[in-house]
Amino acid sequence: MTKRAFTFPGQGSQSVGMGKDLAATYPEARAVFQEVDEALGQRLSAIMFEGSDDILRLTENAQPALMAVSMAVMRVLEAKGIRLADHATYVAGHSLGEYSALAAAGTFSLADAARLLKTRGQAMQKAVPVGHGTMAALLGLDLETAREVAAEAAQGDVCDVANDNAPGQVVVSGSTAAVERAVEIAKAKGAKRALLLPVSAPFHCALMQPAADAMAAALGEVAMNAPVVPLVANVLATPISDPAEIRQRLVEQVTGVVRWTETVTWLTGAGGITHLTELGTGKVLTGLARRINAEAVANAVGSPAEIEAFVAELSA
Repeated sequence: MTKRAFTFPGQGSQSVGMGKDLAATYPEARAVFQEVDEALGQRLSAIMFEGSDDILRLTENAQPALMAVSMAVMRVLEAKGIRLADHATYVAGHSLGEYSALAAAGTFSLADAARLLKTRGQAMQKAVPVGHGTMAALLGLDLETAREVAAEAAQGDVCDVANDNAPGQVVVSGSTAAVERAVEIAKAKGAKRALLLPVSAPFHCALMQPAADAMAAALGEVAMNAPVVPLVANVLATPISDPAEIRQRLVEQVTGVVRWTETVTWLTGAGGITHLTELGTGKVLTGLARRINAEAVANAVGSPAEIEAFVAELSA
């Protein structure tokens, strides 16, 4: 018996050209990109289709852009008779991907999701002066050891575990000096690799509190419906459906840990999920899912060919 969850990618999956093939192939995708452009009052689609990598990578552009592609895929599927509520038992998203998941599940309108992510990106960027914070991937260490590394590296600065992406792939975030110390400590503790990440701000750590406050204000002004299927929340790794709790957890998520290993473990364990389908740009979550649970069937649906194959599979 197939039981499916739809997952939605986070920052780092963006690339110039994203969504262009969808816009060229499907009027529903073009409509999504146009609506996002109008909601933001900018030609985000031009940045996505042929912009420079530097401009697309800016947090305030990358976040709504990734959501737009995920929603374009969702709208095309809907036009082909594939409704989320009929084919997914849960949704989950990696960091900003939670907003994509919630837009797909009907909690946010497309325009509100775009504006919220623009605000989120700007607030995260503003929270810490450029150069004062960074992130590092610690590869080959378990979560407990990574926590010990972060605690030892802090030395009065901020150094927190930010993302538990997959076994042996943990990301720490915080003050630049502390994160640089964490890289050296991790190597001494046997990490296969420990490297600074090319990010513009230290996401998912205590330094992001000003951004969390900004999102509490922004989310307080937006209409939210209960999602048509529950969201497995980043900060809990368990499902929630109440709009008030979703709002609270989205605020906590700005400074909290993205518990992705536990999210996929819950989905494929207690949640009974057999198939994880990533909607949007890239295949990052599909790769992580296979590392977390080799038994689960994981696939990515982002290109016209992948959409057509997926529709054929579900219609068979």
